[in-house]
Amino acid sequence: MKYLYIAFISMLPLIELRGAIPVSQGLGLPIIPSYIVCIIANMLPVPIIYLFARKVLVWGCDKPVIGGFFTWCLEKGEKGGKKLQEKVGRSLFVALLLFVGIPLPGTGAWTGTLAASILDMDFKSTSIAVMLGVVLAGIIMMAVSFLGFSLV
Repeated sequence: MKYLYIAFISMLPLIELRGAIPVSQGLGLPIIPSYIVCIIANMLPVPIIYLFARKVLVWGCDKPVIGGFFTWCLEKGEKGGKKLQEKVGRSLFVALLLFVGIPLPGTGAWTGTLAASILDMDFKSTSIAVMLGVVLAGIIMMAVSFLGFSLV
């Protein structure tokens, strides 16, 4: 049941694997199985986000109640994508990998995939870059969690 809990956390936007790995350590789960579960769960929404998120966000922008949030999400994705493209130009794959891989607020698989779809990056390159970024973020969060909990 604890693994389902961390899998669910890994699939949530904004929290993702960055929050799930520390939670797994707080629950006393072994680090390697937790890492694997978190990576798989964090990657599950990626194809759906790539294929549908932009369309759904554009559709919802002018709807009452959800319009403001959908507009914010779309603007955040566009802003992140443009910023990324301005900084890196042609090396978008590496930039996306690092954008997803460095565990800062708002830079996970959800935002990275949305930004890649807005920038018309192909699905295969997006999936590989995001996967490698999630793996990197997982390694960083494992190290931080492990060091943080072993020092207590």
